[in-house]
Amino acid sequence: MKIALAQLNYHIGNFEYNTKKIIDHIALAKAGGADLVVFAELAVCGYPPRDFLEFEEFIALCEDAAKEIASHCKGIACIIGLPVKNEAVAGKDLYNAAYFIEEGEVKATVKKALLPNYDIFDEYRYFEPATAFECIDFKGTRIALTICEDLWNINNNPLYISNPMDVLITQNPDVMINIAASPFSYEHDDARMVVLSDNAKKYKLPLLYVNQVGAQTEIIFDGGSLAYNNEGQLLDEMPYFKEHLKTYTLANGTFEGYAPVAHAESSDIAQIHDALVLGIKDYFGKSGFSKAVLGLSGGIDSAIVCALACRALGPENVMAVLMPSKYSSDHSIRDALDLVENFGCKHEIIAIKEAADAFDSMLAHAFEGLSFNLTEENIQARSRGIVVMAMSNKFGYILLNTSNKSECAVGYGTLYGDMCGAIGVIGDVYKTQIYQLAHYINKDCEVIPENTIVKPPSAELRPGQKDSDSLPDYDTLDAILYQFIELKKSSAAIIAQGYDEAIVKRILKLVNGAEFKRYQTPPILRVSPKAFGMGRRMPIVGKYLA
Repeated sequence: MKIALAQLNYHIGNFEYNTKKIIDHIALAKAGGADLVVFAELAVCGYPPRDFLEFEEFIALCEDAAKEIASHCKGIACIIGLPVKNEAVAGKDLYNAAYFIEEGEVKATVKKALLPNYDIFDEYRYFEPATAFECIDFKGTRIALTICEDLWNINNNPLYISNPMDVLITQNPDVMINIAASPFSYEHDDARMVVLSDNAKKYKLPLLYVNQVGAQTEIIFDGGSLAYNNEGQLLDEMPYFKEHLKTYTLANGTFEGYAPVAHAESSDIAQIHDALVLGIKDYFGKSGFSKAVLGLSGGIDSAIVCALACRALGPENVMAVLMPSKYSSDHSIRDALDLVENFGCKHEIIAIKEAADAFDSMLAHAFEGLSFNLTEENIQARSRGIVVMAMSNKFGYILLNTSNKSECAVGYGTLYGDMCGAIGVIGDVYKTQIYQLAHYINKDCEVIPENTIVKPPSAELRPGQKDSDSLPDYDTLDAILYQFIELKKSSAAIIAQGYDEAIVKRILKLVNGAEFKRYQTPPILRVSPKAFGMGRRMPIVGKYLA
């Protein structure tokens, strides 16, 4: 039997778009000789639909789309993911499910049993877990069909008390198929491959896995659909960060023409780069936008965001606004102009001295007798925020935020100033990773000026200002932040590793004290195992770890 995997980029709630894409790929798979074509988890509506699922019309539109898709399944079968109603009164109103469609009819419905409710996942908010499991018989082949998390309960610390495959294996299936919406992080592809390999080995079955690709606001899906033999050996790996359709021939318990291969290794920074480019591109394309604006300071963070935006949208669609203050150095302006020239994007130079001076004058009476401090620095940052938002309003540009994860973590940024924007491009990338990303972008030729990379980072809001005046060195800061944020270590556990106690306690206090700021920042493109946003939920007024 020939089974095609369709690794596609869906758009949440865009039923016309998703339905046409699925139907087009049914036709392509059929033309390629496939007997069955498999689409991703919740492909019909896009993942994650979140509270769209609470609208009855949304569920009805899913069913309408499924009927339209079924009408095109003649001479080929398909598997599609969608939410379906729970007809029982007790329990949640919906199941996360898959339809097996053959000759225009839904011949089987498979429901997801293991509903993730951690990090960015919130499936138990909407769905009832399945309790019954049946294989699907098609053309003499028995298929054990599961949905994403259903294969993830296979480790030394199981999260769930049941395992669908333990039931399905008793029905003597010939192949496992898993449809997924498995989000990207730079560590997740390795973990995913271990889980899938372990399933193939445990149940001694060949396995096909299809993942979606594309970004849905802050969540990015990397694709990388996979095929394994019944010994858990990787046979094939589809491309990452792009759509793809591929057909596999299942015969005699294996996929013909494939020998075991090694995982196509890619560095964390290369993956982060590709994910962020895709994240920007899809945020704009799926929102109906085309042109971006950002403040370009001459520093490394805004240089990285400008470079990524130019690669995602085309330099002709990127407006870089240079906003020197009276404290800005000539080399910062020159570095920013060099970057603009290297990428060929648009630019404007709009000095903020007059605006900042005007605010100082307005507030002179109220501030009489008080010295210059953080207040005046923030006025400059907020003046810049007004300028880039004015450009956004006047020309329809969408503002890109340029704050990195280290800054977001400790609150080193100005609300309604440099923290404003529609999407946080690098808010999940630590400063130390930012430097690696700059070198990666420059791997073929220098597009980010070398001086931008090597000079000490500074907000240039007062004479001689450096980030190091306010923060520990970034190597130390990021190492401690990683232990606290990603690994969820306490201050005592971090100090026990040899870090200075005073520095650790100061950093953790800064992180917790900045929670109110992060609640007001734009969504951040997620590339790490623990990003700020929906995957990390902390109380603003909590005392623990303060």
